[in-house]
Amino acid sequence: MLRKGNQSTDRRTLARKTLYHLFQLPAILYGKNKWIQGALMAKTDRLAKLKLLFDHTPFLTKARLLYELEVSEATLKRDLALLRDRLNAPIVFDRDKGGWRLDRTCAHLGTQYEMPGMWFSAQEIHALLTMQHLLANLDAGGLLQPHIDPLRKKLARILGANANDDAELGRRIKLATLGARRMHLPAFQTLGTALLRRLRLRLRYRSRGKAQSTEREVSPQRLVHYRDNWYLDAWCHLRNALRNFSVDAIEHVQIVDTPARDVPESELDATLGAGYGIFAGHEVQWATLRFTAHRARWVAAETWHPQQRGTWDEAGRWLLELPYADPRELEMDILRHMPHVEVLAPAELRQSVVKKMQEGLRASGADSGAGSGFDTRGSDD
Repeated sequence: MLRKGNQSTDRRTLARKTLYHLFQLPAILYGKNKWIQGALMAKTDRLAKLKLLFDHTPFLTKARLLYELEVSEATLKRDLALLRDRLNAPIVFDRDKGGWRLDRTCAHLGTQYEMPGMWFSAQEIHALLTMQHLLANLDAGGLLQPHIDPLRKKLARILGANANDDAELGRRIKLATLGARRMHLPAFQTLGTALLRRLRLRLRYRSRGKAQSTEREVSPQRLVHYRDNWYLDAWCHLRNALRNFSVDAIEHVQIVDTPARDVPESELDATLGAGYGIFAGHEVQWATLRFTAHRARWVAAETWHPQQRGTWDEAGRWLLELPYADPRELEMDILRHMPHVEVLAPAELRQSVVKKMQEGLRASGADSGAGSGFDTRGSDD
């Protein structure tokens, strides 16, 4: 308690001391006061520094470690035990040299590298960098790159990688992504936000089949990545039914502050996932295809539909049965394998495929540069 006679003086003195320490704080934090800097060092920073010392120093004495980390002997013992026993760092005490070192004979462990909350060996980080390279190449739409790039750079920095390592990955791993359509990243992020917040969307959608745009309000249900492109499964309040939309064909989108209608997953799967490919439909039929013995070497190993059934006949041909609700995408895949496949059933599918082949032949005779015009995925109404 302050005495009455000296109350004003003591308050002024206390204020001056407080200001002095406040102005000294930046110097303390930036290393002017070594003891306090060590006390403020977080455990993760300390462990990272400890690991760095072991990586670049043949052996470390207790005196050197206490000086570098600016901690007590008890804290040093706890940190060493944590690195050795819980994070699998091969730290051993060398009695001949009077210090600690990494046991380089533990080749099966590899050199450990740190990330917040995780520790990886060099081999594991190489695997992660390889996965990142795969993702970057698969991400033809450019949606993931802004989020992946910081992780890739951090992994490379932890590993000590440089531009040559990235170039080596590029030479050794090659992915060809065909048919992927680019889209506007902010629009995709808006879709994701509405999905997670369970809000409706107002969008302007360009139907490629009808070559026209419509304004509509939808309740988003899920995003689907299918054949290198993104689709939105949603309840369309304009059509009062479930529809799927090609995300790249959405010209404008904004969030509406109205709760989205939730559709049970069973209904989504029954309407949008029961048939073949991306097209929706309730009336499911089964197609039976027969591939030549030569083409069957490849097709028999492929999955066209989760519910498909495949058998071999006596001539070594592959009989494939699969469900479909809308024939358009199935017809495209059948035509891709011509003349090594024939449609056995149903008859209307067989006739439709034959008709498209005839139209293609006529188009080729009239104009060899004409396209097939079969890419009609996404809602057209």
